[in-house]
Amino acid sequence: MTISSIPEPEDVSALISGAEALLAANAPVEQPAPPVATTGPAVTPSAAVTGETKRVRQLRAEVAEAHLLADLQDDDSPLLLDSPKVRKRRRAAYEASRLHELAQDPMMKAWQAARMRKLLVAVSMVSLTLALAWSTAGVQVFASEGAPAWSPSWVFAWLVEPFMSMALLVVVGARAYMATHGQPIESKTLTWIEYLFLALTLGMNAWRHLPGVAADFSLSALVLHILGPVVAVAIVTALPIILAAFSGLDHGRQSVTPSGSTRPQTPAAPADLRSERVTETHTSSPTRGKSLADHRTDLTVLIANGVLPPEPSAERIRKALGCSREAAMTLRDELRDES
Repeated sequence: MTISSIPEPEDVSALISGAEALLAANAPVEQPAPPVATTGPAVTPSAAVTGETKRVRQLRAEVAEAHLLADLQDDDSPLLLDSPKVRKRRRAAYEASRLHELAQDPMMKAWQAARMRKLLVAVSMVSLTLALAWSTAGVQVFASEGAPAWSPSWVFAWLVEPFMSMALLVVVGARAYMATHGQPIESKTLTWIEYLFLALTLGMNAWRHLPGVAADFSLSALVLHILGPVVAVAIVTALPIILAAFSGLDHGRQSVTPSGSTRPQTPAAPADLRSERVTETHTSSPTRGKSLADHRTDLTVLIANGVLPPEPSAERIRKALGCSREAAMTLRDELRDES
């Protein structure tokens, strides 16, 4: 190696600078590291100094949970919701309230009264039929007069009670039917016919068992034989009274007057309905001592005192004032014209 081949210091420095530049140009680019996500409180290097341990974090979480639970428990919304049992009870109470309200309706009251009236009439007619059938044997013994069994007199004696009972049932049934339709038949003739048939039935049943007639008097035998006729008399007597009470029921219906006000609507009496179907001459003066003006004054006082409804029937006016039927009908028509 000669002295001329030794590099100069400047050449060495230039060579080193060129190598550094080459290495810097070919060096890979470093990507920045992604940030580390933390879910809990950041643990600082000074955690051991401040006391932020795992137990502290657990207790802090329990306290936060307690605060949230306390806030939710103060809300009463879940308690306001109806359970299935409450809804079922509420539905039953609502249904009971509607049924009670419906029962107070005048139309419902009228329907219930008509239904009960028909039921009572049906039961009374069945009881009357059985009572008359009970007395058939006693009447047969009375009518046969000891005739041999299966002889013509003995056989025809069984028909005595049935044809009397059928005639009686025709009268009672007709009166009951008309009464259920608000038009009871007020006839003394029919009343006498009913009591005549019942008296004959009672007499024929009791005759052979009366004291002094029966060979061996027995009170039990007498009672058993008159039981059927007595029940029949009771039914025939009580049925018209019951039906008359049904006809006089006021169900509280309201009618609207031409002026727009409401007033209680009273059912027309049966006699009033019948009088509307019969053409009669209205006389302007009554025939029972008082003038029509006097009866008009008395009627006004009775209506004002509440003894009679605002529009009474002619029959109720006649009974209250004791006037003739013609005067009562005249007063009734005047009231209707005024209303």
